[in-house]
Amino acid sequence: MTIQVFGHKSPDTDSTGSPIVWAWYLNEVKGVAAAPKLLGEPNTEAAFMLQRWGLEKPEIIADVADNAAVVIVDTNNPAELPANINGADVQAIIDHHKLVGGLETKGPIDITIRPLACTATIMHDLMGDGAAKMPEAVKGAALTCILSDTLEFRSPTTTAHDKAVAEKLAGELGINISEYAAEMFAAKSDVSSFSDAELIRMDSKEYEVDGTKFRVSVLETTAPGVVLDRKASLMDSMTSVAAEDGVDQVLLFVVDILNEQATLLVPNDLVKTVAAKSFGADAAGDTVVLPGIMSRKKQIIPNLKV
Repeated sequence: MTIQVFGHKSPDTDSTGSPIVWAWYLNEVKGVAAAPKLLGEPNTEAAFMLQRWGLEKPEIIADVADNAAVVIVDTNNPAELPANINGADVQAIIDHHKLVGGLETKGPIDITIRPLACTATIMHDLMGDGAAKMPEAVKGAALTCILSDTLEFRSPTTTAHDKAVAEKLAGELGINISEYAAEMFAAKSDVSSFSDAELIRMDSKEYEVDGTKFRVSVLETTAPGVVLDRKASLMDSMTSVAAEDGVDQVLLFVVDILNEQATLLVPNDLVKTVAAKSFGADAAGDTVVLPGIMSRKKQIIPNLKV
């Protein structure tokens, strides 16, 4: 039986690249049949990574069958996984997020959750000597994942170890990190072909605060003006997306990578209250700038209040 390796829904670069990295390791080093999968279309930066390194886009799957062998990476949250995940045979979890709970397994499994910025960093460590055997394309995927999740070391989630692994991989590949990251972020910032609903869902996670259900969406970009020019239509679309997804409110943060700040769209009084209680920000208009806010995992989600 081939092990399916996948990350979360709305796959970003880490949830696209890390399944490729770990499936390679299982196949080529451990001698175990494995295949990377996706739970949706990859974002533009992840698509750039696939094209840049000549990697085949993993198959997109809607669900998993009963007793299907799977490895979960870059999440441990059932809400971000296939509906039948507890019917599958989960064999391992490799993640860098807080433990959520709710997953059930057929038996004891390997779980590695470490306080690092990127799943690919953890995988590099777990491989040990096997990491040296990675072909260039797989090393390129791992490097892209780390630079994406750390926003080229700007994110507060970045650790010295993430940076060291990224610099090691870049050295082996002959890659200039600043130049390569600029290419990545340019690809991430090209959102012209996406509808408002697609933008809202592109990098989003559901989170509940005191009974209020949010879809917390983050758009990381080097050209925030391009997104903010669409704020009126984006705010209109928030209502329909919330209704379709069964949440009370969409929170959309436009993260300016270069200026290291986020702009929160404020369509109503609920979001105005969230801005005030969560970030001490007075939203006088339909947007509010939050200096230094870069990370959903470390700065946004933990601070949300209603």
